Amino acid sequence: MRAKLVDPAVSGLPEGGKARRVYLQLLDGITRGIYPDGTALPAEQKLCVELNVSRVTLRRALDALNGEGLIERRAGAGTWVRAPKLKPSMAADFTTLMPQVVQMGHETTARLLSFSYGAPPATVAEAMKISLTAHVQTAVRLRLIEGQPFSHLTTYVPEHIAQNYSESELATSPLFRLLERSGVEVETADQSVSATLASPDVAGHLGLSIGAPLLTLNRVVRDAQGRGVEYLAALYRPDMFKLEMSLSRVGAGDARHWEPVVNPTRAETAK
Repeated sequence: MRAKLVDPAVSGLPEGGKARRVYLQLLDGITRGIYPDGTALPAEQKLCVELNVSRVTLRRALDALNGEGLIERRAGAGTWVRAPKLKPSMAADFTTLMPQVVQMGHETTARLLSFSYGAPPATVAEAMKISLTAHVQTAVRLRLIEGQPFSHLTTYVPEHIAQNYSESELATSPLFRLLERSGVEVETADQSVSATLASPDVAGHLGLSIGAPLLTLNRVVRDAQGRGVEYLAALYRPDMFKLEMSLSRVGAGDARHWEPVVNPTRAETAK
């Protein structure tokens, strides 16, 4: 299953705050099926009234949608919806994410974008509990499924560990495997999930519009002595990656509550 990637040189959010608002409203309507594939959008005059914008503003938003292949303008017949094409995707159970990350390394491919040594950013040094003057290896990789990029990964590893593997090995092998081969005994990890917007550089690598929404995951991995051995800053395309969690209702009376169902046999699957 293949999907057409957006050309970042052509695609992008329209200029102007009102045009961007209209673009996002129409995009949401197309994505959620309010405007189904193969149907015509309301006439421009009607949309201007509904959205309380001028014809010029509306057309800027429509130009952006047209550039992304989400609508088609037909002379004398109006504007028609072309639903986003299905993309290969990854789904991960949040409660068993760590073993699934390892599995992901086997089921997807990676492209090394940059590789260097230097001082860590302040936020990374604080999270890993290392000195601001410490040397770390910084690597930026693009992870792909069926040849299509779905995540942008930046990892920081202390120099004394990273020197046990080469740049070429990092480009072809999962980082967890390289860490374990280097003698690291991974014991714990803390991670957080949030959202952000795509910068120009990241948008270009992931085939998205500048400012497109992204799922962000930050993780600190520690060894048996509690030392930080890896910091990961990951950005995922939300249309190609999702986190799932199964819940079970437990307890009795006022103490009844939801708890996650931990299923260690559940593997990350490509759809």
